[in-house]
Amino acid sequence: MSENNNNVGSKVSFFLVGLGIGALVGILFAPKSGEETREFLSQKADEGRDYAQRKARELRERAEDILERGKTVAVRQKENLSAAVDAGRDAYQREKAKAQ
Repeated sequence: MSENNNNVGSKVSFFLVGLGIGALVGILFAPKSGEETREFLSQKADEGRDYAQRKARELRERAEDILERGKTVAVRQKENLSAAVDAGRDAYQREKAKAQ
C-alpha cells in the first residue's frame, strides 16, 4: 500500500515538474517583449506566493484542529483512567473492609 502511495506521489511530482518546465519554456519562446514577459512572470510569482500562503494557512488550521481533537481525546482518556483508578481503589477498600 505504501509503495503504491509513493508511486502516485512520484508521478504527481514528475508531472508538476514537467508542467513547470513546459510553462517556463513556453514563456521564454513566447512572442512577447521582455517587459511583458517580466510582468507576466512577476504576476505568476505573486499568484504562486499567494497560493503557497493560502495552502500554508489551510495546513496550519488543519494542524490546529487535529491538535485540539488530540487534546480533547487526551482529557477524555485521563478522565476515564481517573475513574477506573477511583473505582479500583473503592473496590480494594470494600474488599479490605470485608476481610477485617
